[in-house]
Amino acid sequence: MGLLTPIAVRVGAIPWLPQHLPAIVKVDETLQKLTGERVDILRVAGLPSVTMIIPGRKSGVERSTTVLAVPDGDDWLVAGSYFGGPKTPAWVYNLRAVPAIEVITRGDHRIRMSRTEIAEPERASTWPAMDRVWPNFALYRKRTDRTIPIFRLSPQDG
Repeated sequence: MGLLTPIAVRVGAIPWLPQHLPAIVKVDETLQKLTGERVDILRVAGLPSVTMIIPGRKSGVERSTTVLAVPDGDDWLVAGSYFGGPKTPAWVYNLRAVPAIEVITRGDHRIRMSRTEIAEPERASTWPAMDRVWPNFALYRKRTDRTIPIFRLSPQDG
């Protein structure tokens, strides 16, 4: 947790934030380009993040998506929360379509990772760890009627 994390948690709880997510993503992408991919909004806020390189399920074009990620040993847990908005993020559908992706961690460490979508009952038991890193996950679950997917990203052998 960083100095700016409490401010980020307050901002992340704003109810109208989901409608501005596309603009926030553009700002984050610009920040990453200007810093050679070393800095993103989540890192500035003192939060753990990963950048997932995921091929489009229809186009095959690789897209990068930086998300808040909860460390779990060598694995990372990521949630398709979209700030509790009604829509599932597009990256979730693309991630579901592939067994593995490239993940960039800690600025420039690239690793091939398999993905597993976490199902019940493990899914319910995963939320407390997620909530400790980002308390707004609990708010997002209340804010939306959809099931927020959680994925485990695990380093592939070899």
